[in-house]
Amino acid sequence: MRGFTTRAVHVGEEPSRSLYGDVVHPIHLSVTFRKKRVSEAEEGYVYSRTSNPTRDALEKKLAALEGAKYGLAFSSGLAAESTIILALLSKGDTIIAFDDLYGGTKRLFERVAARFGIRVVYVDARRPENVERELARSRSARMVWVETPTNPLLKLADLRAISEVSSSHGAILVVDNTFASPYFQNPLSLGADIVVHSATKYLSGHSDLVAGAVMVNDSELYERLRYHQNAIGAVLPPFDSWLLMRGLKTLALRMERHQYNAMRIAEHLEASSKVARVIYPGLESHPQHELARKQMRGYSGMLSFELEGGPARAVRFVENLKIIALAESLGGVESLIEIPALMTHASIPREERLRLGISDSLIRLSVGIEDLEDLIEDIDNALKTA
Repeated sequence: MRGFTTRAVHVGEEPSRSLYGDVVHPIHLSVTFRKKRVSEAEEGYVYSRTSNPTRDALEKKLAALEGAKYGLAFSSGLAAESTIILALLSKGDTIIAFDDLYGGTKRLFERVAARFGIRVVYVDARRPENVERELARSRSARMVWVETPTNPLLKLADLRAISEVSSSHGAILVVDNTFASPYFQNPLSLGADIVVHSATKYLSGHSDLVAGAVMVNDSELYERLRYHQNAIGAVLPPFDSWLLMRGLKTLALRMERHQYNAMRIAEHLEASSKVARVIYPGLESHPQHELARKQMRGYSGMLSFELEGGPARAVRFVENLKIIALAESLGGVESLIEIPALMTHASIPREERLRLGISDSLIRLSVGIEDLEDLIEDIDNALKTA
């Protein structure tokens, strides 16, 4: 297999896919495709919801980067997650899920999937035995769902161990790989059945499109997901597919810079008397640092921290930054910061947030690719002001 960046640049862009030898795959905006005869078998392209040349090229690239046989592109990460649930679960089925998940995923589980009779049991998946216990206890468990690292507490799940217990109980293991990206972690190689991404984040990398991605190796799973991708229709349009292909070509370069900046900033914050704690898998102080070294090739660009002084100081800090933008989302070239309890995870009841460790003063930082010295100066100035 060729190297990661070679695949990122060239897969899906082969000259044989174009009539004119385009170096960059063109954008195919056509909704429908001409047939020569009424009786002509429906091979090739018929209608762009079902398949489109630009989206097909993107899906090849997505699969290649995740080390998968198949890739599927969706109109958002939640569209991808919804399709997984509708394609593979039925009324009465149970999902065993990591208790620390993106708030939008929990909302999907609790306010949408629950209406169709799908039950979710949350466990602390840092301990694989917790997953195994619930799988053994539930006769209806059909799926295990984890993020690693999690959003926003950067907890890790031992994917090889959890894949073994999931497989032994006949459950499908779904891994949200958004925070790590395929550059730093490949869950399929560790036993996962399905990998899902909010491609809006690191895969795109430029905060200019919303997209989702699913990658699998199993042919039967792929056919079921592809059928529902078409039937539900939450597909990624051609222009957005082209934009995502463009972003993927620099994924390796961006992830290296994200990680470099994040590690230096995590160390800088940890050394500050104004910071109560820093959470970053690359730090030796992270309780699962050894697991991160074992199953990841790097630590990505996400970190969380708490300031001394409580929620009011946290608010003053984020509101006084000049370069780092106070905004939701993550994974773009620009640094973004937020307070989960007031923003991305506000829909989760406060008691539940506190139980998980998401305090009112927790700050999540998506470290961008700006000059490190400028980011540290911005942080230091805001700390003084706060």
